Amino acid sequence: MDTDERRREILEIARRDGSVEVTELAAKLSVAKETVRRDLHALEEHGLVRRTHGGAYPVESAGYETTLAVRTTRLVPQKSRIAAAAADLIGDAETVFIDEGFTPQLVAEALPRDRPLTVVTASLAVANGLADADKIAVLLLGGRVRGGTLATVDHWATRMLADFVIDLAFVGANGISREYGLTTPDPAVSEVKAQAMRSARRKVFAGIHTKFGAVSFCRFADVGDFEAIVTDVGLPSAEAQRYSLLGPQVIRV
Repeated sequence: MDTDERRREILEIARRDGSVEVTELAAKLSVAKETVRRDLHALEEHGLVRRTHGGAYPVESAGYETTLAVRTTRLVPQKSRIAAAAADLIGDAETVFIDEGFTPQLVAEALPRDRPLTVVTASLAVANGLADADKIAVLLLGGRVRGGTLATVDHWATRMLADFVIDLAFVGANGISREYGLTTPDPAVSEVKAQAMRSARRKVFAGIHTKFGAVSFCRFADVGDFEAIVTDVGLPSAEAQRYSLLGPQVIRV
């Protein structure tokens, strides 16, 4: 295969498997490791993958997004720590928005159960997980359900959300960067997130370090819109400091 075909194959493997390793790709494609490294560098320059030590993982874009099922299998210990630390920021909030996605789902599970709370969410998984909590009232936004993430979108969801004034929103994203802010692949999802940002007094982003520096299709918020960013220690402290200069407290756990 020629260079373009090989790079398309590498991207397809990365999206199918969630990540790729240089050594394995070199053996599979019968090329030198340096060739694979050049291919990954080119794919990274086009915003399709992010390089790691010895490999790469795909960046979510308008044409590609991982499903909720896949997200529940990756970096779970780090996501659990992030969720617990984010939930600790609840303060005296009585109304809370929980975004779609696996990390926000873990935030919902970490919320206190010994006090009255009203949780607004577009996520069927979050609503199901909190439905039996005695002191938590759950408001599920209506709309079209996205099969991959099991969350509601479109104008039904945004109109309902626009009628609320929410104390605290826990927001996720497919990518966060200092230049482009917070992004997500689907315009319908972006609209729900943007409305949550408008409806909430306080905003907290909770996300794994691999989200940082990644840029997706639809921008819905700026870094400075958040009071706090909660991530794991995979984000270097120097980079965390750069994000904090834009306004939010950056918490690494």
